[in-house]
Amino acid sequence: MNERSQVRDVYDAVADPTRRQLIQILADVDEIPLHEITVHFQMGRTAVSKHLSILKDSGLVIARKVGRETRYRLNAAPLKEIQDWVSFYEGFWKERFDKLKLLLEEEQ
Repeated sequence: MNERSQVRDVYDAVADPTRRQLIQILADVDEIPLHEITVHFQMGRTAVSKHLSILKDSGLVIARKVGRETRYRLNAAPLKEIQDWVSFYEGFWKERFDKLKLLLEEEQ
C-alpha cells in the first residue's frame, strides 16, 4: 500500500507547526480557497497545498471543488482522539500532584 492510499495518523498531521497554523486558520472560517490560505505563509502555493493534503489524508480537512478552485474547511472531529489522549494524562498528573501535595502537607 503506498503512502497516498493510507489514512494518515492525526498525531502525525498535527505534529508540524505549519499544519497546526492551517488548522487555526480553517477554524476561523467556514470555507476558504487555497489562494486566501497561502497569503498567511512565507511559502509557495504548492507547499501549502502539500500540507493541506496531509491534513486531508488524516480527515482533518475537507476539500471541495468550486469551478477551477478548491475550497477547504476544517473537520475537527478527528481532534477528539487527541483531546481524549491528553485528558487521560491530565487526570494522571492531577492525581500525582494531589498525592504530592498531601505528602508535603504531612511533612509540615
